[in-house]
Amino acid sequence: MYLFILESIGTSELILIGIVALVFLGPRKLPEYARKIGKIMAEFRGTANEFKETWQREVSFEEEAKAFDLGSLDSEPVPALDPSGVPVVSPEIRSVDPEELDKMMPDRKSVEETAPKETPVEPPANDKKNWL
Repeated sequence: MYLFILESIGTSELILIGIVALVFLGPRKLPEYARKIGKIMAEFRGTANEFKETWQREVSFEEEAKAFDLGSLDSEPVPALDPSGVPVVSPEIRSVDPEELDKMMPDRKSVEETAPKETPVEPPANDKKNWL
């Protein structure tokens, strides 16, 4: 209601309001009150914009939540396709004996040969334990 009144005010009405304000407030206090009213209107406008952005964010969040609803997914998975359009088959996992692996890969070294050997690490000479 209040905002509709401000839209219907014309130039002559604004001049009349200015003259009445000048008579009641005086020429010294009128700029001070005009600044205060301007700051209040700017703060109100900022609060209204913030509320509008929050409202739009919540509405879009609800729409995205509906779009990502997990209950609406198909029960059967869709097979993955490679670029040529052929379905991709997942690799088969099976256990292999070490001897069989050695036969399949003759240049492969055994686990014992490739494992790093632990060498004792000596603490540095200026370590706290070696001070005494």
